[in-house]
Amino acid sequence: MKTPHLLKSLSFGKLLPRFSGSTGSSPGTISYVGKKREERVKINLIDYNAEELIEKNLTDSHQALAYKDRESVTWLNITGVHNTKIIEEVGNKFGLHPLILEDITNTTQRPKIDDYDDYLFIVLKMSYFDKENKNIIVEQVSLIINEEYVISFQERAADILEPLRERIRNNKGKIRKQGTDYLAYAIIDSIVDHYFTILEQLGEEIEDIEEALIINATPQILNHIYKLKRELIFLRKSIWPMREVVSNMQRGDYPMIKKATIIFLRDAYDHTIQVVETIETFRDMVSGMLDLYLSNVSNRMNEVMKVLTIFASIFIPLTFIAGVYGMNFEHMPELKWPWGYGFIWLVMISVAVSLLMYFKKKKWL
Repeated sequence: MKTPHLLKSLSFGKLLPRFSGSTGSSPGTISYVGKKREERVKINLIDYNAEELIEKNLTDSHQALAYKDRESVTWLNITGVHNTKIIEEVGNKFGLHPLILEDITNTTQRPKIDDYDDYLFIVLKMSYFDKENKNIIVEQVSLIINEEYVISFQERAADILEPLRERIRNNKGKIRKQGTDYLAYAIIDSIVDHYFTILEQLGEEIEDIEEALIINATPQILNHIYKLKRELIFLRKSIWPMREVVSNMQRGDYPMIKKATIIFLRDAYDHTIQVVETIETFRDMVSGMLDLYLSNVSNRMNEVMKVLTIFASIFIPLTFIAGVYGMNFEHMPELKWPWGYGFIWLVMISVAVSLLMYFKKKKWL
């Protein structure tokens, strides 16, 4: 039997987010809301067209301005939104609205899409498995999509988007021949598709828990079931609004998204539907496992009570016989029999054997 391994050390996101002391501040106030981090902010730039590729790790966001108005696609990726000073500098240099900067640094945002005429602002939730700590991490990714550039903001470094960077470096597929809208689609598609990897790992955990549950329903298994149920709820909260975001994009309501890209967005929308349906299926399976656990516990209790009842049923007549002949009244004739002691033993054994045979005939044993 396999022992569930992922959920032993799985860290779960809060179903209800905790907010910082920015409550009550004026709109547009940039204040980081999220897990405290000390990592250094990384700024990566990829500028490309069909013939040329430039990739740099920048030390300052000001260096990206040289690529802002080029006739190419510029992808500026910023890892680390806890440094509000850098986020504010990027916002000032690229003319981003203060409300956008506030949402970027608030990592409890719900996935959404906002149209600001010159650019689109998209909030997504990216999930991945942390192999080092063996837990599932869900972080916020914010996208600024302009006709000349795409700016992405991540909470921490992750390798989910690295295959996309490899496609750009190796000029695979259509991405080097397309615009910023296709790059945005590729980022969204990478994030959505990685949910399938997480769901595959959770599916293996469900199979392991089911196998362990059938063999021996222990309180530890119940703890795993509840944790898995919470994790599925948290994943559902992440992917369900993303379905609405992709749906809005593929309807063609935004001029900067070309018709050729809408076809690909429809495929990404189908993937979000598959993820949602898989999560719903897993939730039903986990609810079924919870019912199975309660049934197993109830059946085990019934078995224990049945054994105790059988023992009680056997000893009740024996106790009655022992009680009668334990009264020692003077005129009890059986007390004077030479074979009285042996006879009573024979009667008691006969009663016990008869009851056991009866219970066995009734298939109670």
